[in-house]
Formats: sequence, structure tokens, C-alpha cells
Amino acid sequence: MNVAIVGTGYVGLVTGVCLAERGNDVHCVDTNPMVLEKLSGGQVTIYEPGLEDIYLRNLKKGRIAFSGDLEKAILPAEVIFLCLPTPPGEDGSADLKYILHVADGMGKIFARHPEAGYKVVVDKSTVPVGTSEKVRGAIHKHAGASLEFDVVSNPEFLREGFAVEDFLRPERVVIGSVSERAIVALKDLYEPFLQPGSKVIVMDEKSAEVTKYAANAFLALKISYMNDLANFCDAVGADIDRIRDGIGSDSRIGPKFLFPGLGYGGSCLPKDVKALLKCANDAGAPLAVLTAVETINQEQRKRFFLKMERHFGGELAGKRFAVWGIAFKPNTDDTREAPVFHIIDELLKARASVAAYDPEATGGARNRYGDRVEYAVSSYGALQGADALVIATEWSEFRKPDFGLMKTLMRQPVLFDGRNIYDPRKMRELGFLYHSIGRKANEAHPLQTGT
Repeated sequence: MNVAIVGTGYVGLVTGVCLAERGNDVHCVDTNPMVLEKLSGGQVTIYEPGLEDIYLRNLKKGRIAFSGDLEKAILPAEVIFLCLPTPPGEDGSADLKYILHVADGMGKIFARHPEAGYKVVVDKSTVPVGTSEKVRGAIHKHAGASLEFDVVSNPEFLREGFAVEDFLRPERVVIGSVSERAIVALKDLYEPFLQPGSKVIVMDEKSAEVTKYAANAFLALKISYMNDLANFCDAVGADIDRIRDGIGSDSRIGPKFLFPGLGYGGSCLPKDVKALLKCANDAGAPLAVLTAVETINQEQRKRFFLKMERHFGGELAGKRFAVWGIAFKPNTDDTREAPVFHIIDELLKARASVAAYDPEATGGARNRYGDRVEYAVSSYGALQGADALVIATEWSEFRKPDFGLMKTLMRQPVLFDGRNIYDPRKMRELGFLYHSIGRKANEAHPLQTGT
């Protein structure tokens, strides 16, 4: 099938590369000349496990191409994916200017080329209710009623760090359309990806648009609930790990997204929670639970920093902190809404110094802080002379470090674990002053704190 992808960001590039891997002819469009130069020249522009290999394979075979020519891409295409950013406005609403601008441009192109034939225009971006209608209207404004096309809502459910796997072997595909012709086209396109047990769920456009927001909001709810519960565990001396095992074994709840930490970040959950809250308020049906989710998420990183302040008796000036992890989660270079930024911001305000290390996301910190932060080339390099280590991202390479070497490099054996990746009893035995989240009962240490 001939496919056009408009937008080569995280969703667009993964979508285009994976569709090419299943034999489709894919033309990706972007307005950024630097991005196009890299992608046309064999340089992948995002870090995502498994993406580079299939990108290079399909680029070599000529099944995927990149350009800034929207007309060249969409005229021969049977299916056109809109994979464009929908950044949050000041009020939390999703900004549709990029999507509607492209829809307007497509309408003008189709008006000049009535012979282009039937098109399926797919909203792949996460968009608020009613976007399909707005896209349809923007195209019709120029192309007129004679143009044969349908607009479909086909939300993505890609997990950063597992996006290629999720696209190639999806749990479910949601097709939001009432057009049988469009539904058949999308089913045909996705058929090579379906595994035993995969579900294709067809619904109307508005329900599909809500489905994406509802899914991300529910995941955010689980995260915030566990963080809130972990804070309660700290207060009463319970162990959140044992509680997580106890409730996660209930099949009605499940074990996923029950890990306390610094709160959710990234490009999806924060933005989507805010957008759904705004849509609900505008509809006169506010979502009180989600309001609490958002509040808890913002408070979580503040609570963690307070642990750091209390340990040092409020005296952080002149202290040196090593930070392991910048990306909002492992296996990605995405630093959007990364919880660690609040920690670093507060440390810098307190006139502490910071040495940060991340296997892939150092660039995101450098863009934000410039030379106000030191950027280590290795995890151990960040520890030299540190008064404390902060774990902010649970990269695999952090899970089994040389603790003996760490103690020789650090000025003080103090560790603030924002991802609960170490065992508190083992850390105590190794002589570390260890702080995590919701496991206060296991963190007691005979050494004095506040040094």
C-alpha cells in the first residue's frame, strides 16, 4: 500500500519505518530541513531500541523516503497519517494548529488535483474530541464536497522504549470511523501486524479520540495512586514493595504501573491528563479523580526533594550531587516533563552543584541547563567527590553497580533512590545512607544523618 506520513517525530518515524518493514511504500514529510537531511542520509533522529536497524534496512531497499514536499507525498498515497505535535496550551488544552494547518494545505492540494482519488486521512496524533470533524472541515473548505475521502481516528499506543515492538505486535488496534470503506482500508493495512490475540476494535471517531486520553489517564491514575500510597507507607512504617506484590497479584488490578517513584513524565501522560481535564471542564463534566492525579504527580517530586533537604538539615549550599538518569524513563532519550528537572532546579536554587549522567539523554539536560550542570561521560565519573547520589531513571546499567567503587569515589555514602531499584537492607549492609520511596521500614540505618 502507498502511505504518506506527515510528521517525523517520535510517532511519525516509528509508524513510517514499521509500515515500510511490512512492505508498504512510505513517504514521510517534515518541515525541518535538518531532520530531513539526517533521515535521508541514514541517520536516525530519535533513540528507540530496534528502530535504527529496520530504518536502515528499509531506507536501503527504497521502501521509505523523506522530503518536505507534502503534495508529492499525499497525491499517490492511499492512506495519509497525520503524526503531528499537539502541544499543551497555557490552559492545558491540546493545540491543533499543526494538524489543522496541514489539513488546510491538503485541501488546497486536492482542489488542484481532483483526479487524486479516494483517500483515508488518519489522525494518529493524540487529539481532543471533535478533531476528526475539524480536519474534515478544513479539507472540505478547499477541496469541496466532490473529493472522496474519510477521516479516521487511529490513536497510537506506543510505549517509549518499546515502540517498535508495540507497533509490530500490537495488543489492539483502534479504528475510529463509521465509513466501511475506510475501516476496510485500515484493517487491510494493519492485518500483517496482528498476532494471535490481537484485537481490532472499531468504534466512532469521537469514542476513539476519548479512548486514547482515557487509557493514558488511567495509567497516570495508577502511578499517582501508588505514589500517594507510598507516602502513606513512609508515614506509618509500612513497605510499599510488599503492598505492591499483594495488590498486583489480583487479576482485576494487575502488576503494571504499580511502581512508586518521582511521578510520571514524558510527552504523553502529563499532556494527555491536562488535555482531558480541560475537555471535561469545557463539557461541564469535570473529572475530580484526574484533578487529584495531577496534583499528586506534581507534589511527588517536591516530596522527594524535601527528603534530600531534611537529610542535610536544609544546608545544601556547597554540596555536590551526582544524578544518574535524565530521561523520564529508561530506553529513551526523551526528557520532556522529566521529573528529575524539578530536583536539579531546586538543587541549583539552593546553590548546590550537580554532575549528571544519562546513557542517551544528556542532550536534553544540556539544552535546559547549559554549563550550570556538569555532564559526566560515565556513571562513575559523576560520583567523584559527590556528597550524595540521586537515582532518577531506572536504566539497566544502574541496577548492578560496583558499590565498593562508588563509596571510594563519593565524599559521603548517601543515596536517594527515586526509582526504588536497590534493596534497602543490602544498602544498609554495604554502609550506605539510603533513602527510597514508601520503604521507610527497611531504611533504618545506625549511622547519623544530617552530616
